[in-house]
Order: sequence, then structure tokens, then C-alpha cells
Amino acid sequence: MSVRLSSTRTRAALGTSARVSTELLIVFVMAAVALWLLGRMWPVVWPLVVGLLLTTLTWPLARRLRGRGWPPALAASVVTVLFLLVAAGVVALIAVPVASQSGQLSAGVVQGIQQVREWAAGPPLNIGDDQITGAFDTGVERVQDSAGSMVTAVVTGVGTVVNGVVTAVLAIFLMFFFLKDGPRFLPWLSRQLPGSLALHVPAVAARGWNTLGAFVRSQAFVGLIDAVFIGIGLWILGVPLVLPLAVLTFVSAFVPIVGALFAGLVAVLIALVSNGLADALIVLAIIVVVQQLEGNVFQPMIQGRGLGLHAAVILLAVTLGGSLAGIVGSLLAVPAAALIAVVWNYLREQLAEPETEAEPEAEAEAEAEAETEAGPGTGPKPGLEAGEPSTGAAAVVS
Repeated sequence: MSVRLSSTRTRAALGTSARVSTELLIVFVMAAVALWLLGRMWPVVWPLVVGLLLTTLTWPLARRLRGRGWPPALAASVVTVLFLLVAAGVVALIAVPVASQSGQLSAGVVQGIQQVREWAAGPPLNIGDDQITGAFDTGVERVQDSAGSMVTAVVTGVGTVVNGVVTAVLAIFLMFFFLKDGPRFLPWLSRQLPGSLALHVPAVAARGWNTLGAFVRSQAFVGLIDAVFIGIGLWILGVPLVLPLAVLTFVSAFVPIVGALFAGLVAVLIALVSNGLADALIVLAIIVVVQQLEGNVFQPMIQGRGLGLHAAVILLAVTLGGSLAGIVGSLLAVPAAALIAVVWNYLREQLAEPETEAEPEAEAEAEAEAETEAGPGTGPKPGLEAGEPSTGAAAVVS
């Protein structure tokens, strides 16, 4: 039996689809325009982002000093000077030696990939496919071309990452002003916005700040733990380039999932080239144990409930960020995804329908209707209390 379509419902469905498609198209166009403007203003936005990230690391100390009665300007100045001293010490003691050894690190990674290729081509795998060989060659060329510059970029401090001394200075000054005037920002923002925006925007900003601060501080501490334990293991085994590998492990911790895989792969390849297959397998076991401790012990203790993002969302965000903006995009992908999740959850809270409890009269009417539909004989008989046995039941019991 054929069913004829309703012309009215078909037109309504097509109209709804067209309206929704138009609205989505407008949203996508506005998002594209926003991203284009962000790219055009990136020389200003990037120092702002770096300053915010640095503020999340240094704000606990500034808050403690302000809580003890220090003036905001003095507390911000002391914290900024301490941060500069620590940064200078890191550059002098770690970043310079690591940068000088980055070429050896890159060469070791390339040699390790070459050894893996030769092992795969021999027994028992005997992989001789030209496409696989070409893929290995392409991978070797890419690592050879970019590994040295990539490692140097991620370990030589804020000055290199922000692409110049001017940008680094801007980030430091912004961090000082955030530490000094940060608590006054949300009240000022509330006074500048009209209507309900004065309530919603500061609330979202406060949630985003808490999420960003928790992520940066926890990832820094977890990365430090990973770097220390893995560095000790590499030092005991006598693997060269321990300091660059430990620093790479620490920096890679800010890129969840992908960063750990990358740092672990580099450490295993260096161990394979320098110490042989046995030590490479031991290094792999050490990395797996440390990562398991991080994921099951350290991170739950430090991060608490975490960012509320699924691992697949984190992986896709890191992949998208890396494809759009390289290393910088990979580093900022997870914080950006977390902030988007904060905004989305807040919108859901505001748009959700309030739960209403059923009124007692409505409940009574529903019970009466249920008893009526059940028919006679289902309820207690007249003259008997609920739970009182009938005469027949009493006779059986007696």
C-alpha cells in the first residue's frame, strides 16, 4: 500500500531545513570572520594569551601576598621580578645547553627512524613495499628538516615562542598589570556592559579563568613530575641527552595525549641509537609506567575533576590546532577547547527549562484516573481497612 506525502508537511519540513541551514551558515560565516580578525590581530593577541598563561602560574603567589596586606602594585612587582629571575635562571642553566644539543637530538631521532626502517625491512617482517619505504623516507626528511627547529622552539623560552623580544616584553608587562588589577577587571566589565550581559559575561569570564588556571598549573606540575622521573630513568641507563629529553617531556605535557607520545617516541629512539634495543625497551617500559602513574594517580589528585573533556575531543582539538597553527596551535588547542566547553555549558544552563514539581492536586487526579482505569475489585473493599484480610483469608489462616 503506497503512502502519499503530505504537501503541507513537506513544505513545512523544507522551510524548517532552509531556515536552520541559513542560520548555521550565518554562524559559520561569523566564526570565519572572527578567526580572520584574530589572525589579523595576532601580534597583539599572542602577547595577551602568553600574559594570561603566565598570570595563571604566578597568581597564587600574588594572591597570597595580597592576602597578607601587601599593596597590589607591590605584590605584582615582587612576583614579576621573581618570575624574571627564575626565567633567567632557566635560560642560563637549561635552555642554552638544550639548544646547543638540539642538533644531536634531531640527528639521533633520524638515525633511530632509519634503524626501525631497516629492522622492518628484514626478517621476520620482510616489509619491502615501495610505498612503505617512501613513507619512511618522507618521515625521515620531515623530521630532519623540522625536528631541530621544533625542539629548539619549544625549549628556548618565551622569547623564541612569542617570536621576538618585543612580544616577550609585552607579555611580561601584561602579566604585571593582570596581577595588579586583575580582581578589578570583572567589576569594571560589569559596569561597561548593558542589560543581562553585565551578569552573563563576567560569570563566563570567571569560570573560564578558573578553568584556565587549573589546567596550566596542573599540567605544569604533572609535566615536572614526568620530566623528573623519566629523566632519572634515562640517567640511570646512561642514555645521552638526558637534559634535552627531560625538558622536551616537560614541555610536551602541555599537549595532552599527543605530547606524551611524541616525547616518549623521541626518548625511545635516542635510547635505541645509543644503547641498543634492550635499553630502548627499558626506556619504553619506564615511560609507560610513568604515564600510567600520571593518568591514574597524579592527574586525578592534582586536577580533580579535570577539564570535563573526553579524550577523543582532546585528540581532535590538538590535531586541529596543530594543522592550523603548528606548535603554537597544539599548545593552545586544549585550553581553547576547555574555554569553549565552559561557554557551552553556561549557555546550556541558561537555556535549560526550569524543572517544575507536580502539584499535589494534579498528583491526586492522576491517581484517581489510574484507579478508574484499573476497574473495580482492584482496590480495598468497602468496610475493610487497607491491609486487613478478608473473611475468606481469615478462614484459611485459621
